[in-house]
Amino acid sequence: MIRRVDLEIFHRTYFTHCLRCTYCHDACCDHGVDVDLWHVRQIEQWADEIETYTGISRDRWFTSEVERDPEVPGGASRRTRVKDGHCVFLNRRGRGCLLHSFCNDHDLDYHDLKSMVDCLFPLSFYEQTLCTADDVADDSLICLNEGPTLYRGLRHELEYYFGKEFISHLDEVEKTVAGRTDRWKHGETV
Repeated sequence: MIRRVDLEIFHRTYFTHCLRCTYCHDACCDHGVDVDLWHVRQIEQWADEIETYTGISRDRWFTSEVERDPEVPGGASRRTRVKDGHCVFLNRRGRGCLLHSFCNDHDLDYHDLKSMVDCLFPLSFYEQTLCTADDVADDSLICLNEGPTLYRGLRHELEYYFGKEFISHLDEVEKTVAGRTDRWKHGETV
């Protein structure tokens, strides 16, 4: 449940077209990703097929630690392992996520296997607040300051997870803050 929105999502911009990027080399995949337990179970249901498709043994997919978080589906998450400096599911022969490619090649909606945290990046949520991911807040995301706002770039994902009414409210907020020339305070929410 989102109750507040950090206004930075309407001001910060990023490239958005990951598969057309020629300069980041999937840097956002350096740390792995949190996968909520609901999606961990979904991935496990496809384990045999995913092992065959990726060539990666299922025992190498996730760290053993479970982090409790009531805000994510399933109430907790596990993190994907990092191999050679990138998420274990990074396509090392091409670009992007092997889970995403698996879904495309098996006629599945990628939302069925990829976590909400992954699909919403570089947005995040914390204590019922929709906000920027840490990589944006600390300016370490390589593709910052190019392209549309984080909100515009991920509007379709936000609609998928939170619905049309939520998007209608955010569109109204966007209208009120888009023309602001004053600097919003980091963490300013509505």
